[in-house]
Amino acid sequence: MTDKLPSDMAHPVDLYVGARLRIRRKVLGLSQTQLAEALGITFQQIQKYERGANRISASKLYEAARLLQSPVSYFFEGLDETRRDDLDDGFAQRMTQFVATPEGLELAGLFPRLNDRRLRRRVVDLVKAMVDDEPAAAAP
Repeated sequence: MTDKLPSDMAHPVDLYVGARLRIRRKVLGLSQTQLAEALGITFQQIQKYERGANRISASKLYEAARLLQSPVSYFFEGLDETRRDDLDDGFAQRMTQFVATPEGLELAGLFPRLNDRRLRRRVVDLVKAMVDDEPAAAAP
């Protein structure tokens, strides 16, 4: 049985794992339906996993990792570098929102390919400056 949580009560780690599931699925070009069928569950369940609304069991995560050609550790990569305060401050929710957009997903796939740390920093600074210049009323 899958542990259900209200979306506003989703555990930050569940949000993080769900976002990583979405990223990997999209990178491989799979639809939610395709992944769901391969896992023997409904596409709605994949949607709930990806939003962190339902927790994914260890066995289902293991099976998903195998199908998505990644180690189970992939779903937790970067989590150790994320401070607990950041997770509690909505970091996982922001990550989920980021990869929910086609542009965010594309950027998430491209960004790690920038090998120069200074160049990555410049990209972050550019996006930050663009956000800072946006009028507050123009929220998405």
